[in-house]
Amino acid sequence: MNRRAFLMTCTAAALVGSALPARARPTLQGPKASLRISLLGQALIEHAPTDLQWPGRQEIARYLAQSDVVFSNLETVIIGPNAGAPTRDLLTLHAGGPELLDSLKSVHINLLATSNNHAFDLGTGGIIDTLAALRLAGLPTAGTGETLALASRPAAVTTPAGTTAVVGFATGRIRPGGAATDQRAGVNELRRDAAGQPDAEDLARILGAIAEAKANADVVLAYHHNHDWEPDPVNVPDWQRVLARQCIEAGASAFVGHGVPRLQGIEFHQGSPIFYGLGNFIFQTEKVVGAYGPESWEGVIVDCTFENGRFTQARLLPLRMNEIGQDGPEDMATRGFPRL
Repeated sequence: MNRRAFLMTCTAAALVGSALPARARPTLQGPKASLRISLLGQALIEHAPTDLQWPGRQEIARYLAQSDVVFSNLETVIIGPNAGAPTRDLLTLHAGGPELLDSLKSVHINLLATSNNHAFDLGTGGIIDTLAALRLAGLPTAGTGETLALASRPAAVTTPAGTTAVVGFATGRIRPGGAATDQRAGVNELRRDAAGQPDAEDLARILGAIAEAKANADVVLAYHHNHDWEPDPVNVPDWQRVLARQCIEAGASAFVGHGVPRLQGIEFHQGSPIFYGLGNFIFQTEKVVGAYGPESWEGVIVDCTFENGRFTQARLLPLRMNEIGQDGPEDMATRGFPRL
């Protein structure tokens, strides 16, 4: 099936949207002594696999079942009745049906961010459809919303171990019309000013949301999807390092980043971890084999432990994704799935 036919089929099968309820404010729940959060690379998923098409799924699912929270970024628009015309070339358009969310839930992902440069791939309607599908699937998400106020809000998941909240935002390659405003659905964008520094108004809004989340959750993740890369993308920009520390100082328990499709560095600030780039977890790019280097097909699960709300340790477990599908380079449906 070609790309256009696939999208048309998904559109026809999409769920009909209903009224979109406001997101619930996170509420503090008394934590147990230890809370385990697994941080994953981004989920660029376009095809819902069977177990035969994703041979490593069951082993990953068994492993992640030990965690209280499993977090990723959804790098895909969920197609529904409001989907607009594509805002980019079909080769780099990331979209699929709501069944993709069941694939994520099958490996125990229960908290997402949607602030990224692909959230607007099917226009404002695509953002609205994705939010509706996520709510129907019971997957809390942060970083997009029907208004800027909603896109800026923390999202949270509560487990017997306590409440974990995330504040999501994105920098770089947000297309015109893709940023949320007071009257328009979109991405919680962190712009950069003429000097290359984070826009003061955007930064204040984001740090304020982190402080709000801190007052209502046991652990807070500050999530940044960054596409303003250095000439060598493995290097972390200085402005982003300052930003990460500001997020920690505002109340974030950890800073988590995606954007560069490979792993980047780790730092600590005031005892809290900063993961600048966790690369990919699922990577179903439509680009030809060889378009990305081997580092893009290597990932990691970061298991963070928090004791009474404070970070104590992290364990990194490596992953590998298959660059070539089971039936060869043209088989995109089985490409890019991880295994331990």
